[in-house]
Amino acid sequence: MSSSYEGKRILVTGGTGSFGHTVTEKLLERGADQIRILSRDETKQDLMRQEFSDSRLRFYVGDVRDYRSVERAMRDVDFVFHAAALKQVPSCEFFPMEAVKTNVLGSENVVRAADNAHVTSVVCLSTDKAVYPVNAMGMSKALMEKVAHSYGLNNPEAETTISCVRYGNVMYSRGSVIPLFIQQLKLDRNLTVTNPDMTRFMMSLADSVDLVEFAFHNAKQGDLFIRKAKSCTVGSLAQAVINLFQSSADVDVIGTRHAEKLSEALANREELARAQDMGDYFRIQADNRDLNYSIYVEHGNVAQAEYADYDSHTVERMTISEVEDLLLTLPEVRAELSAAGLPNKRAV
Repeated sequence: MSSSYEGKRILVTGGTGSFGHTVTEKLLERGADQIRILSRDETKQDLMRQEFSDSRLRFYVGDVRDYRSVERAMRDVDFVFHAAALKQVPSCEFFPMEAVKTNVLGSENVVRAADNAHVTSVVCLSTDKAVYPVNAMGMSKALMEKVAHSYGLNNPEAETTISCVRYGNVMYSRGSVIPLFIQQLKLDRNLTVTNPDMTRFMMSLADSVDLVEFAFHNAKQGDLFIRKAKSCTVGSLAQAVINLFQSSADVDVIGTRHAEKLSEALANREELARAQDMGDYFRIQADNRDLNYSIYVEHGNVAQAEYADYDSHTVERMTISEVEDLLLTLPEVRAELSAAGLPNKRAV
């Protein structure tokens, strides 16, 4: 992360989560003047306060659903990482309006408060489930992206730059499957997999922070950034964990959960038709046409048919050995292996 954060004040919404912990650690290393953590969980805030024990951290109890609490935390801030969200697919299926209140209306509060406070840049964290969404969580995240993009369409000369990043499964984040697998092995249980043929993009927490960092340095109004990634099957992920822990456990297939997809896409072909390839990243510019649709009736985008979705079923897929190598880059996995008396790195 760049040293350009020296002397800056940064707000992290939903900052007590896995991403918030990782980005806070990086920002402290890079000399941020103040980091504000906005969340509604005072217990997690207190644990985080004790964990970091750094006077540059400021904790704000509040909810992105409440504009006043967002406005209070936003005063005199330079940059905003908007990570607050409801992320669990099954719970959003049962309570879709709760997902709307947090992921859509809460995001609108963040964007509006940032504009009023003259914040330099806001990056909103999205998910591959927002592409061709089939569940309430993905739909609400897709609408969150539209809220961010609409700000740019309506305020092209605004001081505040609003952009989004979109990524797949963040490995070892709170509620993710890898810590569940490891816990099941500790209890001498088989690993439970919904569908071993499901494919998912895999990204470390460090990579997710790098993606947000890239957006801060490169975003123009309404941009969406994705990091290129390989994918793997859930079955390969489970077997890789079993191999690393030298376990004899089997894999039990329990069936697809509420509204799960067989694969996920990080970008659809419509988006890729206007994307800029930036090496490890795609930059997808917002569709900046205005409401005068008549000028587009006769001239569409003939190149769009040449593109395919950037989908976890069609990109390069990792082997089980490659998944093992990726898992070994995670400090949490290495710590678990060391605690179990197992090798935590490849033999040279």
